[in-house]
Amino acid sequence: MSELFDAVDALLASRATLPPPAERKRLRAAHGLTIDEVATALKVRRATVSGWEAGKTEPRPPERDAYARLLDKLAELYPVTAPAPETAPAPDVPVPAALTAVPAPAPGQPLPTEPTSDDEDVSAPLKPQVPASDLARTPASATRSTSRGPGAKKAAPAGTPVGESDPRFENGPLAVVDADADGQVLAYCIGGLVLDVPAKSLPSLVEWTLKEAKLGQPKLSGPGRAADPLLVLTQTALERYGLPTDLSAQERDAGRIPEGHKVIKQLARGEWKLTKRGFGPWARIYRPATGSERACVQLCIPSWNALDTRFWGEAGKLPPAELARVLGVYASRVMTPRGSTAVTGLELMTALHPPTRASAPDENGKRTSEHNPGSLGKDPVDCAPCEAPDGHPVLADLPRFHVRGPAEKLFEEAYDWARPMTDAECTLRHLVGIDVNMAFAAGANGLNVGLGEPTHVKTPAFDPKLPGSWLVDLSHVDLSRVKAGKEWVDLDGSLLPSPFTPKGDRPTGPAWYATPTVAYAVELGYDMTPLEAWVRYDNGRYLDGWYQRLRDAYLATMADLGVTADLSPEDFLTAMDGYKARDPELGIVVSAIKATVKGGLGKLRERPRGEGWRPGERWRALERPTWRPDIRAAVISRTRMNLHRKIVKHAAFTGQYPIAVLSDCVVYAADGPSPMDVLPYRDGKPLPGGFKLGINPGLVKHEGTQSVLWGEGVREQFDAPQLNFARFIKDGTVTDADNGE
Repeated sequence: MSELFDAVDALLASRATLPPPAERKRLRAAHGLTIDEVATALKVRRATVSGWEAGKTEPRPPERDAYARLLDKLAELYPVTAPAPETAPAPDVPVPAALTAVPAPAPGQPLPTEPTSDDEDVSAPLKPQVPASDLARTPASATRSTSRGPGAKKAAPAGTPVGESDPRFENGPLAVVDADADGQVLAYCIGGLVLDVPAKSLPSLVEWTLKEAKLGQPKLSGPGRAADPLLVLTQTALERYGLPTDLSAQERDAGRIPEGHKVIKQLARGEWKLTKRGFGPWARIYRPATGSERACVQLCIPSWNALDTRFWGEAGKLPPAELARVLGVYASRVMTPRGSTAVTGLELMTALHPPTRASAPDENGKRTSEHNPGSLGKDPVDCAPCEAPDGHPVLADLPRFHVRGPAEKLFEEAYDWARPMTDAECTLRHLVGIDVNMAFAAGANGLNVGLGEPTHVKTPAFDPKLPGSWLVDLSHVDLSRVKAGKEWVDLDGSLLPSPFTPKGDRPTGPAWYATPTVAYAVELGYDMTPLEAWVRYDNGRYLDGWYQRLRDAYLATMADLGVTADLSPEDFLTAMDGYKARDPELGIVVSAIKATVKGGLGKLRERPRGEGWRPGERWRALERPTWRPDIRAAVISRTRMNLHRKIVKHAAFTGQYPIAVLSDCVVYAADGPSPMDVLPYRDGKPLPGGFKLGINPGLVKHEGTQSVLWGEGVREQFDAPQLNFARFIKDGTVTDADNGE
């Protein structure tokens, strides 16, 4: 009888009533739950919950009953309240869904803890949200006014994200402050909003920002904090507030203006403080927090090189409205910039995994700060000696001028390998370069990394799930015969780079490797016997949320540029041809997102930057919990293994071998100039486990094509038989055999 009752219960559960998709999302956000938290509780994937909230899929038993129960309880806590009316966009101008405002929660309801863009399911194909031509048009209704102070006067270009759902930040995360010819100061916000700024001095500008401007950004995770408002000061604004429009050579070297500057004295009289880095291109002005309330404003000064042209292109020279759009898209999809793209990449890790959280209330109802599980904590930890860069304090006992070899130093870096072409390859006509999209971000996805201190182990048994550094001899791995999947395959090992060294050389003895490198050696079919290891038993997938946030930002921006995940290989190559020219401002955002990935990972192993440092002494970056060279090494290791795995699959299937590899770019000789002349597609399907054209991280795009005659001519010109073609394949320009780009 109980079995019959169970069957009836299952039938009822299969028809459990669910609210509409938008209401599911509202209820989750109202309770401050992330998609990941719901997915973990229901034991499903993150993308599954996203699909339920987007209405793309519906839950099935047994998850449906549990999901319905969760939503019913949330609906009791947060009943629907009619939202305040908002001005609709002009009917003849389509506005991208990702770039329009999200209705604020009803009064009295908790605020969402995530920006809307983080809730989107980008595992499904992204489609262009609006034609590129429409992004240049501005609907009249894009001009809004604040509830306080003077109204808006001008509009920024359409296609600009508007404020997040928190009413405290209804004017968005940032504003570009500019002074016109009449001396009037205007703040260009996102979404076309322009505010009159009444402030006559920098201290009053800070006060106005905190009290009237309604700028900022909601926190990215439950235990985190909201982002401080960002003001971008143009040259005319600098003049208006008594600041230099450019830094002198001495000030550029110091990275700040002098402490005795009159504006700094004005701030001091108003009881405002500056952080240790002083008043530089990315200045932070604050008063000590009282309780949970923060009083902090960040400044970005492009003419002081705050927006490095290597990563932001010509963004610093854009008019105020266009600059607000570029930075606004970046802020809404990544986070409000906290400094350079590298600094922001690192800060994003912390924002998604804050070191502490509020504890459960004690018997008196009081909460205290406690460690947030899954984070790196609030205190720095020392790395293992093999993971330490030269000059680190843990190496202070080494003899002076001692050069550490592979058996003493972990050296996981990106590929820089090339070989001479074979006679058969010289008869072909073209050199075709393919490049992995967001390769290092893809390498971080799903990677288990250490969270705490390393533990030294002698003669350990290798565990591919245990992050750490392993001293092991991989010189016996023969690339002429390896496992590709479950089968052994024979290859020409002399034409392949070794996966175990950045230069592609075969190891000659024991060396230190990160876990993904040793795991790949096992995958190739070879036994491993580590001599010792530094392992981290406290570990987790710390970078998953970081990857997802940056992946979503990248895919959404590329979709706005007309490059989506559902294109055929041929259409993808066509869409990628000149994609940045369709909207140069969004092209800047794409470059900045990519720089955020690489720069953030680089910051995990930041070296001394002046500071009067001497070898053996600590430097400033070591005091950060996010100074973690082991995590950087693990990501690079996994990225290199991912690339080598695809190279082996390709060679086993096609007989083609790479001529050069540089970081995430691979060059092959081919009869035709297109990647389609290199990559094996059958009936429109790529080689499983090999290279695949597409925009998603880990897939590849066309980097460039040059002729074989060009390649041979360049090598003869520089007398370098193993010159790395991947360095120059994009446009064929070679100015320096060693350092050209």
